[in-house]
Amino acid sequence: MMLIRHFDTKEVLLDVCADTMDGAALRAADLVLADLRYASLKGANLTVADLRQANLKGADLRGADLRGADLRGANLSGADLTDADLTDVNLTNANLAAATLHGATLTEANLTEANLHGANLVLCNLIRADLCCAKLTRANLYNANLCGAHLEGASLEWAELEAVKYDPVTRWPDGLDPEQHRATLTFRRRRGDR
Repeated sequence: MMLIRHFDTKEVLLDVCADTMDGAALRAADLVLADLRYASLKGANLTVADLRQANLKGADLRGADLRGADLRGANLSGADLTDADLTDVNLTNANLAAATLHGATLTEANLTEANLHGANLVLCNLIRADLCCAKLTRANLYNANLCGAHLEGASLEWAELEAVKYDPVTRWPDGLDPEQHRATLTFRRRRGDR
């Protein structure tokens, strides 16, 4: 049996009759300030869940469905989000330092002021993601898709940008030349283009 408690008050938010929550159906769950440190949530359905300020440090969220979830201010440091679907998720001010997001989908995600220091974003889909003022120092974005992404004010010191895909709509921090980092300019096809 696993109890999910409120991080501050220790009130029980959810009583799970299992040692793991792999594949759990937690759609639209209210898990504000939940203490889920090192929890196993592989393949869990957390679509539109409210996880504001939840502590998911070191959690295993491989393949989890977090579409539309609210993770503002959440701690996901060291979490494994490999192949997770984070489409349209709100990660404003979230801590994703040293998190693994290899192959994750973050299309139209809000990562404003998120801490992604040292995060693994290899093959990550960040199409139209908002990364304004995000901390991406030492992050590995090798072969990530940043088409239409906004990175104004983001810190990209020592970030790996080789083979990153971007388009004319992508907004980079002032002074950053993506070609110097071996990023690849792509053009999206419009209907009727061949």
